[in-house]
Amino acid sequence: MLVTYKNPGFEHSINSILLFQEDGTAPFWSDALIYFYPQISRERLIGLSSDEKREYLTRELKAAWDEIGDELERKVEAYNAHFMKYHGQIEDALSEAFDIDTGAIFNDLVGNISLNPICPRFLQERYFDIFHKNSERGAIGLSLHEIIHYLWFHVWNGHFGDDYSEYETPSLKWILSEMVVESIMSDERLSSINPYYPRENGGCVYPYFQNMVINGEPILDTLMKMCRCNRITDYMELSYRYCSENEAAIRRHIEEAEKQF
Repeated sequence: MLVTYKNPGFEHSINSILLFQEDGTAPFWSDALIYFYPQISRERLIGLSSDEKREYLTRELKAAWDEIGDELERKVEAYNAHFMKYHGQIEDALSEAFDIDTGAIFNDLVGNISLNPICPRFLQERYFDIFHKNSERGAIGLSLHEIIHYLWFHVWNGHFGDDYSEYETPSLKWILSEMVVESIMSDERLSSINPYYPRENGGCVYPYFQNMVINGEPILDTLMKMCRCNRITDYMELSYRYCSENEAAIRRHIEEAEKQF
């Protein structure tokens, strides 16, 4: 398992940002752009066609891209060096967590450094975005989150035999995959190098999972207990059953939380 960080160019950033500026996208996802780039007008974006949004964002963000040119090249080098520093302990921890030899798989993952403050991941294409404002410590923290997704669904798919198309939002399988990151990240070999762990440092999962309470207990605490007491595939089965039984409450909480950034 290996991540190589790259500068994919300006157009990649625009394409990535546009994924979260489609009509009807919840503010939780769309408004991060306005927060980090106040030159972007929410009012201007509303009602624009996809081509018009692309043209507007390209015009408004080109200067921001040009400003970070030298910095971006330094970050490519810094991110790669920092990841390699901890590569061995990351593989060891994740091999134990997922009960597989992670050194034999996913050695072609790519972390694309981007203007996008939302960092999408693409499972089958094997790349994900890293927001350029992250330090190398922040980049490894976010990368661990994404690596866990790749490994989770690799093992999940082998166990359940379903389809990768079922692993994207708003699927319950996607929701669960976002929540379980914290329990797997709790291994000291991972948590110690992730500046976003624990929750008091911002958390390594979306904030609306951190305050989600189901049946009187924080759902992340429930998942943590399941993780610590079960092998990975048993954990998958138990946690998915639990989420299925409480799906309505989980979705209500998420829907309400995503109304604001």
